[in-house]
Amino acid sequence: MSVVAPPKSTHPLLVKYLAQLTLHPLRTKALTTATLCFLQEVLGSNRPLGPQPKVSKGASPLVRTLGTVHVDLKALKMALYGFLISAPLSHYLIGLLQKAFAGKTSTGAKIGQIVASNLLIAPIQTSAYLSSIAVINGASSVDEVIKTVKAGFFSVIRISWVVSPLSMTIAQKFIPVELWVPFFNAIQFVLGTYFNMRVKQLRLAALKKEKLEREKEERKD
Repeated sequence: MSVVAPPKSTHPLLVKYLAQLTLHPLRTKALTTATLCFLQEVLGSNRPLGPQPKVSKGASPLVRTLGTVHVDLKALKMALYGFLISAPLSHYLIGLLQKAFAGKTSTGAKIGQIVASNLLIAPIQTSAYLSSIAVINGASSVDEVIKTVKAGFFSVIRISWVVSPLSMTIAQKFIPVELWVPFFNAIQFVLGTYFNMRVKQLRLAALKKEKLEREKEERKD
């Protein structure tokens, strides 16, 4: 497989990354997504006024230090989600989409590809993302996972439907094709961090609501 030469001004590290992306696409995407998902969890958990992490009193200084910035088991689980679920799912779904529109360069085909991506691929990716986030954040039953997906699905998908066509238009006009993957990775990282924070907020709100309902029932009894 030949490697597409990036512009001469491209940073050497980015050149090496693009070469690995061409030679080993799934492995490179999996490692990249795992790293970005790890950072999303850390950044999303360090939001202002967020809950303080609980660290065992007997923990080592290193564990305590990492815990204060939310580098914990959840962050590692997010990395696993990126490596084992998000990257492979995106790789194969987008691969199928590209095959379906291979050789079609008309304006209608480009629009059709965006529509197919938004209506077919985005819902699958969103459902997988929200389900995984629910489990990582403590959902212990199928019912809790379903509630999380229902609560966040349309909020996430609406933003995706706006950002996806916009970012694709920007890429088509201003970004060299060989730099599309890093460009879209950057977009997904920003969105993923926001979605991570949003899902945490929804889950906290749901837990508070359940607690209030239990308290009301106990008062009635």
